[in-house]
Formats: sequence, structure tokens, C-alpha cells
Amino acid sequence: YHLTVLLSHCLTKNNPLPVYNSSMLWIQKTIQLAARKRGFHLITDEVVAGLPELAQLTVGVAHLFLQHTSASLAINESADPEVRSDMESHFNRLAPENASHYTHTYEGADDMPAHLKAVLIGSSLTLPITNGRFNLGTWQGIYLCEHRNRGGTRKLVVTAWGEKYNT
Repeated sequence: YHLTVLLSHCLTKNNPLPVYNSSMLWIQKTIQLAARKRGFHLITDEVVAGLPELAQLTVGVAHLFLQHTSASLAINESADPEVRSDMESHFNRLAPENASHYTHTYEGADDMPAHLKAVLIGSSLTLPITNGRFNLGTWQGIYLCEHRNRGGTRKLVVTAWGEKYNT
């Protein structure tokens, strides 16, 4: 009853129901990222290359989710590689290997620190899409933060949605 009253009050000739068209596009795919050594790595180009459908969206949002517990994703400086090197140094001080209080040690000295770093940085990002591209700042790039000495390939699930270009 209340919904009917609300709708009859809200819906008038001057305030009709919104009309939705079929210009929305949803994309979801898994991108397998190349194996990398431990460190902070720019992967923006690799993600864009794995997502050619991005060019179909005039405006939208992309959600990136890394399916791993010992690596993470971040947005940061894309121009100066020293930033990535300094990040690695700093996070190694925050979560050092062989700390005496670790009890999860059977997967190697780099494993528990990798889990801690992944929790601190996070496993997902949300990015705006504008005119078929990620709308990043001038000096921003997508980082894969590999926290294991030999982490192997990593799976990145990308879900993007938005308005399609009119064709």
C-alpha cells in the first residue's frame, strides 16, 4: 500500500519513471598477469592490453580484484622507478622476514610478511573510465605489489560497466 501511495505521489506527467536504454555494458574477465620478482611493478599497460573492451565505454567504472593473499594492488607514481624501490624498502621494514613472533612459517620466510603487506595495501581497486580509458592522474599507474620472492603468475578479475558509445 505505501509503495502505491508513494508511486502515485511521485509519478506525474512532470516526473515520470526514468527510462533506461540498453546502452549499458558489463564486462568481466580474468587477466593472467606475468610472473614477477618481489617488488612493486607497474602493470597499467598489461591490464589495458588485456581489456580491449574498455574502449567501448564512454563513461563507467572498473573494479580490479587480485585473487591472491600474498600480493596486492595499488595506485601510485608511474614516472619515477625510485618510488617503487622505496615502497619495497619501506614495506620490508614494516613486515620483516623471520620475525620471532610469526607462527605461520612453513611456507617460507617471505610468506607471512607477504600476507601482512597484502592486508595493509589491499587486493582491489576501483577506477573511473572516461572515453574508453582509465581516468588516472597524470603520474598515476596501477601497481602489482608482489610480496613473495617467487610469486608466480597472478590472476586479476576485472569487472567494468558503463555507458557504451553509440554505434
